[in-house]
Amino acid sequence: MSSQNIIVDIFYKVATGSKKVRTLLTPIGFSFFFIFVGLLIFLSLWLDRLFGFQQLLSKPLNIAIALPVLIFGSTLILWSILHFLEVKGTPVPFNPPPKLVINGPYAYVRNPMLSGVFITLFGLGIFLQSFSLFFIFVPLFILINYIELKTIEEIELEKRLGKEYLEYKRRIPMFFPRIKRKPEGK
Repeated sequence: MSSQNIIVDIFYKVATGSKKVRTLLTPIGFSFFFIFVGLLIFLSLWLDRLFGFQQLLSKPLNIAIALPVLIFGSTLILWSILHFLEVKGTPVPFNPPPKLVINGPYAYVRNPMLSGVFITLFGLGIFLQSFSLFFIFVPLFILINYIELKTIEEIELEKRLGKEYLEYKRRIPMFFPRIKRKPEGK
C-alpha cells in the first residue's frame, strides 16, 4: 500500500470514526494550519529583509488596496465556515460535515475557505508591503494546497461521499469560480 493510500485511509477512518477522536483532532488541525500560515508570513518578511526586496506599494496606497481585499477574503472564509457549522462540521478534514455542502459559496467553488485564505494572504502581502509573500509564498501555498487536495482530500471525499461528490467535482471548479456558467446538460 502506498503512503498516499495510507494517509487517505487515515483521513477516512478519522472522518467516519468516533466523534470523540474527531473533536480531539480538530484543534490540532486548526493549530497546524495556522502555524503553517504564520511561518509563511514570517519567512516572507524575513526574506524581504534578507534580500532587500522592493516594497510592493507605498503607504497609504497599500492600505487602500489591501483593506478591501482583506475584508473580501475574510468574509469568504467566514461565510464558508458558517455553512460547514450549519451541518455540524468543521473546516478541519478530520472533522468534516457529515454530508456534502453545496450551497452558499460552495455552489461556486469546491474550496471557498481556501480561496478566502489565498485572497486574505494576497491582501496581507499588499498590506505588509511584502514582495515575497505576494509573489513567492502565496503562490507556493496555493500549489501546496492544490497538491494536498488532489492527492489526499479529494480521494477521501470520493471514498466517503461517492457519486454525489464526483458529480459535484465535475461541475464546480476547485478554487476560482467560472465567469460564465455552462447551461446544464451541455
